[in-house]
Amino acid sequence: MLDIAGAQRFHGHMCPGLAIGIRAAEIALAEIGAHSADEEIVAIVETDMCGVDAIQYLTGCTFGKGNLIHLDYGKSAFTFIRRSDGKALRIVARPDAFGPPDPEWSALRARVFGGKATPEEQAQFAAAQAQRTQAILDAPLDRLFDVRPVEPRIPASPPWPAGQAGQGARIMASLTCEECGEATMETRTRRFNGRTLCIPCFEAAEKRW
Repeated sequence: MLDIAGAQRFHGHMCPGLAIGIRAAEIALAEIGAHSADEEIVAIVETDMCGVDAIQYLTGCTFGKGNLIHLDYGKSAFTFIRRSDGKALRIVARPDAFGPPDPEWSALRARVFGGKATPEEQAQFAAAQAQRTQAILDAPLDRLFDVRPVEPRIPASPPWPAGQAGQGARIMASLTCEECGEATMETRTRRFNGRTLCIPCFEAAEKRW
């Protein structure tokens, strides 16, 4: 039984994006395995939308453990890998998973997020969002997603050194930025004119150069 109420509390509200993450997690839990108490399951998410909070809460994959990896592709796509046997699935939301195109809803959404909606329009949008959310929660999974097995490839994404991608959280050495004096993970430092800098100080130095 999915803890939908818990996912909603964790995220702060219920919405269509969170619902997509809940349903993707439902597939992952059924096909890949139970809640990841440690680092057995790896989730690779291709979006930073609301649904990722549901993935974290329901599967136990987190950035802190090193088994939640974000690829900034802007897709509602989620890959889950089981380390023990290499089973991997990619779950991709279908183009109409969030509902059919609706120009009136899109215009209303733009007014709400643009701060131009009246109280009545805000209430109308909230009702429409609730309807879309419930439709996602009630829909058959095969109407929402394309699911296929994939090769269990865990990308070499920072902060992992080459050859150590996806092996769980890494404890890296810290260096002191010679500009701001703040401790910075070694793999996130840059060298500039013989000095070790954090990324913000490096970028500022480049602009001054």
